[in-house]
Amino acid sequence: MKTDVLVIGGGATGVGVAWDAALRGYDVTLVERGDLAEGTTGRFHGLLHSGGRYVVHDPRAAAECARENAILRGVVPNCIEDTGGLFVCTPDDDEAYAEPFLAGARAARMPVEEVPLAATLRRHPRLNPGIARAFAVEDASIDAWKTCWSFARGAAEHGARVLTRHRVVALHIDPGGAVTGARLQDELAGEHVDIEAGFVLNAAGAWAAQILRMAGIEDVGVVPGKGIMIAMNHRLVDVVVNRLAPPGDGDILVPIRTVCVVGTTDVRVADPDELPVTHEEIDRMLADGERLVPGFRRTRALRVWAGARPLFQDGRPDADIDTRDLTRTHFVVDHARRDGVSGLLTVAGGKLTTLRLMAQDLVDAMGEQRGDARPCQTHTVQPPASRGQAFYTLGSRLRSREATLQDEQLICECELIGRRRLEAEIETRHSANLDDIRRSLRLGMGPCQGGFCMYRATGILHRVERLDGEAAAHSLLNFLQERWKGVWPILYGDQMRQARLDDWIFQGLLDVEHLAA
Repeated sequence: MKTDVLVIGGGATGVGVAWDAALRGYDVTLVERGDLAEGTTGRFHGLLHSGGRYVVHDPRAAAECARENAILRGVVPNCIEDTGGLFVCTPDDDEAYAEPFLAGARAARMPVEEVPLAATLRRHPRLNPGIARAFAVEDASIDAWKTCWSFARGAAEHGARVLTRHRVVALHIDPGGAVTGARLQDELAGEHVDIEAGFVLNAAGAWAAQILRMAGIEDVGVVPGKGIMIAMNHRLVDVVVNRLAPPGDGDILVPIRTVCVVGTTDVRVADPDELPVTHEEIDRMLADGERLVPGFRRTRALRVWAGARPLFQDGRPDADIDTRDLTRTHFVVDHARRDGVSGLLTVAGGKLTTLRLMAQDLVDAMGEQRGDARPCQTHTVQPPASRGQAFYTLGSRLRSREATLQDEQLICECELIGRRRLEAEIETRHSANLDDIRRSLRLGMGPCQGGFCMYRATGILHRVERLDGEAAAHSLLNFLQERWKGVWPILYGDQMRQARLDDWIFQGLLDVEHLAA
């Protein structure tokens, strides 16, 4: 296979790069070892940053977030819920922090307004009544999976090839030391695929170092930082709430879809694929949630997960530096200049909010090296799925579902997914992996965590994809095991009862433990 541009990594940055390069007229191939947004992008709290979190300690990142927040609202509005955001000074926070916060916001050109406490507490009655000050910002929530697929399908309509389940196992390097392509392992077919590329763009995020070592580059500067998040059963607030304090653990609560997510920790890890979650971290996160919403501990937690941030520290990473002290801005690494390896660029750092800017900078740098500069269009051009669309609103899925309530079978009650929509997505994705379908539709992501819908979905998958019984059973078991990973660490109260009921369904009635798979 030949391509102008080989993009490695199918997270937000990688699909943004593919969309950008395809719009500029390059022949693009994107490769991802799993499904799109299965890594860091699909494992964050869903926040579209206003920049407020960084205005004091990381002003460049704050300014980038403020600008890109406005651009993404215009480019992919249907992936965003315009919740708005608040920075609140809790009884545990120093009121004096408000002054550098406001000064930083002005410097970053970030919209901010102090709001009256009485009116704020009336509008958001679950907030800590002891808050001393509150500032409104332009935070929002963004659906990471929907965003990624919107850009990926837009790139495909411009001729790009998107190869999921294709793992990079080697880079091709010519005698002069230039990277000329890659060898892939097709994880489904079990075959090798060789790609000859005019240029390779490494957008593998926290896994970027693994790719660079294939080119003999060791001191890569990528520092994976683990963060855990907990999804609660329903929206305790309808606005993003941040503590008015330097970034710390458990200082943000994000309403996304029908739940809310509290986050996050920040711990350096050696391997982005090894992200254990400890009970100590969970207890600390739940306690931190109490500072924002009293009674937080007594609410129902759905699941916990961890993601690895792709932080960057140029040169040999300092093992003693706190990952919170590393900037959240992004860097394009020129390996020809830095390491003597041409035909290869890496983008590291950044936020999902700045995915478009990261892609623009990376493709600009490639064009400069190729002597083929082409203008970026992603700040104005919408992917096809977003054209003519408005912001997502809570209740829109319910309104849509009620229109077909009497003539379509409901498969997932929690996420209101009807049979026709599920069948159409299975046919579009051509995947025998129920977890892939989950990311596209949010299938099985409600309070029952698949307890009532997964056996139905498995039967539909079996029919549509013409799977044999063993393959269908294997997909069901994989889904249940993946859900269990995020459920067992937070089993208490109602979620413990739900897990027991799910166990009766799948073990007591269906005996999934002894399926042929």
